[in-house]
Amino acid sequence: MAQAKVSAQRHILRALSQWPKDILRPQMQLQEVLRKRFEQPSNLSEQDQLKQANAIYALVNDRFKTRYPIQGSLLNPKSHPTYFHDLVKELEEAPSRSYFERFWLRMKGIVRLQ
Repeated sequence: MAQAKVSAQRHILRALSQWPKDILRPQMQLQEVLRKRFEQPSNLSEQDQLKQANAIYALVNDRFKTRYPIQGSLLNPKSHPTYFHDLVKELEEAPSRSYFERFWLRMKGIVRLQ
């Protein structure tokens, strides 16, 4: 029984090691928070721990993205057709911005220059 729990915990830690790094918040990584949680002894059964490991593997491997692809007008809402394109662009640019650029964008958001 103890060996099985160690095996399930090993699966969870292996899945967390494959989790991608968050470039927006390099000082706080989700996989590190989850690793601390799963390294502590747990009173969950082996079955429950294996279910948790399977859920982490499903997220890491984008199983739901491939099973349920987003299609049609969902990515282009009529109220703001470029919203998701702009959001992805913003998330890609954010980590490389300087302090002045971040400050300038914050001021533009507060003042709303048009």
